[in-house]
Amino acid sequence: MEVTLAKCAAVDLGVQWLGWAFASAMKTERFFDLAGSGTFVLLAHLSRIWGGTRHLRQNVQTGLVTAWGLRLGTFLFLRIMKERQDRRFNNVRDSPGVFFVYWTLQAVWVFVTLMPTLILNTEQKDKPLGPRDYVGWVIWGLGFATEAIADQQKWNFKNDADNTGKFIQHGLWAYSRHPNYLGEILQWSGLFLSASSVMRGSQYLSVVSPLFVWFLLRHVSGIPILEKQAMKKWGADPAFQSYIKNTPLLWPFPLF
Repeated sequence: MEVTLAKCAAVDLGVQWLGWAFASAMKTERFFDLAGSGTFVLLAHLSRIWGGTRHLRQNVQTGLVTAWGLRLGTFLFLRIMKERQDRRFNNVRDSPGVFFVYWTLQAVWVFVTLMPTLILNTEQKDKPLGPRDYVGWVIWGLGFATEAIADQQKWNFKNDADNTGKFIQHGLWAYSRHPNYLGEILQWSGLFLSASSVMRGSQYLSVVSPLFVWFLLRHVSGIPILEKQAMKKWGADPAFQSYIKNTPLLWPFPLF
């Protein structure tokens, strides 16, 4: 297992650093997210090949990662091609050193998030499918649908000229201010749960995967940035103030 994980880590870094070299030379971030999601798919399949086994659980897990990567990667690529730039990189794309840090951090994000799947795909022994597998896959499916629907709703909203300068507050966005991030967290939580069916001992520490995704989106690169931008743009709007007051930040339950 250690050898496969090391090889996956090397490929992960190699892809991101090659991506950085090209992106830095071109001074563009247009394929940053595509490279990230593509690396997820690549490592999922390589770990299954290098692991030497293709049990049903591994095939399903790899397929779910592939479905996530293809959908999200395509969506993000089409979005940035339409918008031409990503505001996260406004002070970065012209600084090769800082840009290198972003690409390296993406490699860390890929490896940590994918860890449960990498562990699963190196497992030689097979076990009958059980409740954790099915519950995990259902949670993944719920998350996939939530993220995909939320992304499409916002895409349609922004492409309607009548909504210029407005904020979305219908559909899933009426129940959570960031339903796409909720879907993302649910997907990786489900994949950890299903992979945990064959885990032993220290392998359970890979629960850091969904926790890392949650922490990153909730406290670092996702929600804090978008909330700040939204307050700057609509903070004085009574309708937005009402939306903030009555719509949960992430989880559509008062408890969270």
